Amino acid sequence: MAPRVLIADSLSSAAVAIFRHRGVEADVKVGLTKDELIAIIDKYDGLAVRSATTATKEVIAAAKNLKVIGRAGIGVDNVDIPAATAAGVVVMNTPFGNSITTAEHAIAMMFALARQLPAADVSTQAGKWEKNRFMGVELFAKTLGLIGAGNIGSIVADRANGLRMKVIAYDPFLSPDRAVEIGVEKVELDELLARADVITLHTPLTDKTRNILSAEALAKTRKGVLIVNCARGGLVDEAALRAALESGQVGGAAFDVFVEEPAKTNVLFGAPNFIATPHLGASTGEAQENVALQVAEQMSDYLLNGAVSNALNSPSITADEAPKLRPFVALAEKLGAFAGQMVDAGLKGIDIAYEGHLAGLNVKPLTAAALAGVLRPMLAEINMVSAPAVAKERGITVSESRQELSPVYDSLMRITVLTDMGRRAFAGTVIAGAPRIVEVKGMELDAAFAPAMLYVNNLDKPGFIGALGALLADTGTNIATFNLGRVAAGDDAIALVGVDQAPDDQLIVKIRALPHVKEARALGF
Repeated sequence: MAPRVLIADSLSSAAVAIFRHRGVEADVKVGLTKDELIAIIDKYDGLAVRSATTATKEVIAAAKNLKVIGRAGIGVDNVDIPAATAAGVVVMNTPFGNSITTAEHAIAMMFALARQLPAADVSTQAGKWEKNRFMGVELFAKTLGLIGAGNIGSIVADRANGLRMKVIAYDPFLSPDRAVEIGVEKVELDELLARADVITLHTPLTDKTRNILSAEALAKTRKGVLIVNCARGGLVDEAALRAALESGQVGGAAFDVFVEEPAKTNVLFGAPNFIATPHLGASTGEAQENVALQVAEQMSDYLLNGAVSNALNSPSITADEAPKLRPFVALAEKLGAFAGQMVDAGLKGIDIAYEGHLAGLNVKPLTAAALAGVLRPMLAEINMVSAPAVAKERGITVSESRQELSPVYDSLMRITVLTDMGRRAFAGTVIAGAPRIVEVKGMELDAAFAPAMLYVNNLDKPGFIGALGALLADTGTNIATFNLGRVAAGDDAIALVGVDQAPDDQLIVKIRALPHVKEARALGF
C-alpha cells in the first residue's frame, strides 16, 4: 500500500505533483481545525505543514501511523518536537530553500537603516521634502559583524564583501578554514561588539543565544551601531534595545522577528530609527516554491526509501545510503535488544564499535537503532528517534569507535554495555542480508535472530545438550535452531536456542535448575 501524506497547509501544485509522481498518496486539506485534524490524522504516514497548522502533542498522540512531519520552511515552533520524538516521528524542515531570500532581506534592512528609507518615504509622500533631515551613512568600508556564520550568515557575508565591507564573525562552530572560504575574520563576541559598525544576527534561538545582545552587550557596542535581526525573536533584549535607541548608543535597528508574534504591540515600536517588518524573511515567491518542492522530495524519500534529510530529531541518511544501511540498522536494533535483555543492574554506559566495511559508513543511524534496542526492555515506548535523547537525559554515556580492519568478517558491530555489575559484550554481522549473532561473552558462534529464543550459559560438560533438549521436549517446546559457543572443553559455554513458543517463567526456572547451568534467559526479537 502506498504511503499517504496529509498536506495541511498550502503547497504549490508542483509540490503536490512530486508526491504523486513518486508514488505517495497526497491529500490536500487546508484550514483544518485542531479537532478536525485529530479526527483524521491516524490515516496518514506523513504530515506536511507550513506555519499555520500546529502539530501539537494531542495531534501527534492521535497519529498512530504517522512517521514524518515535514515543515516547508525553517522554523518549527508549530511542531511539538519532544512529543514527535517520543512517538518516533521524524521532524524535517527545509533550511536551505529560503536562505537566499532571508539573506537578501537582511541586506535590504541594512540599506534601509543606513539611509533611513522608511522614514524618508513617509516624509516625502507627506509633502515635506526634508532633504537635510535624512543624512545617511555609506556601507562601503564599514565593518559588518555577523553573529552566526552558517548558511544564511555566509550568504550575507558574500553580499557584504561585494559591497566592499569588512566582515567579521562570531560563531563558535566556524572553523578557521571555513572563515577564509566565506571571506570573514573570525572573532570573539566582545571584539565583534567593539569593532562592528553594523551587526546582523543569523543564529537559532537556544539557551545560549537567548538575549545574546543583552543590555550589557549593547553597552559594549560602538556608539551609533546599526543592528539587524532577521533570524529569531529573543536574540536581542527588546527593552534594552529600546533604551539604547533612545540614548543614541544604538543608531538604528531593523527587525523582522520578535519575541511575541504576531507582534501587534512591541516595546520597540515607535523607537527612533527603528524599522519593522512582519517576519518577511522567507516571503518571496521563489522561496515559498523552493521549500514546498524540497519538503515534498524529502518526505517522499523518507517514506519510500528511508532516506532522512534535514531532520531535527534523527540522524541524516542519504537516498544512496539508505539501502546499504537498512540491513545494518536491523542488525543494530536486534543486537541492541539482545544486550538490553541481558542487563539486570543499572545501565551506565554503552560502547558501540564498528569494524571493517561498516566503519566507513554513516553509523549515526546505526548507533541510534542500537540505543533503541538496548533501552527498549526498560522503556517500552523507546524508538531510534527518541533513544539518543533519552540516553542523554538518563546520564548514560554513549561512545562510538571505528576500526577499518575486521579479522573475520567484512563488517562487524560490537555492543558493550557497562552496568553496576560490570561489562558484557555482544557482536553481530550481516550475512546474505540477514543479521546474525557471532559473539557473546567473548565466545564465537553463528546464530540467526528468532522471534523467541533461549539464552543459556553453562559449563561445557557431557550430557548438558541432551538434558536441555529433553526438558524442552517434556514441556512441549519445539526447537527451531540450536547454536553453541564455548571457551574450551569443560569451560564456559553458551547455547542460543530458537524456539517456536515463547518460553514462560516456569520453563526458565527449570532450565536454571539443570546441572552446570550458570544463567538462563528468555529473549524476544
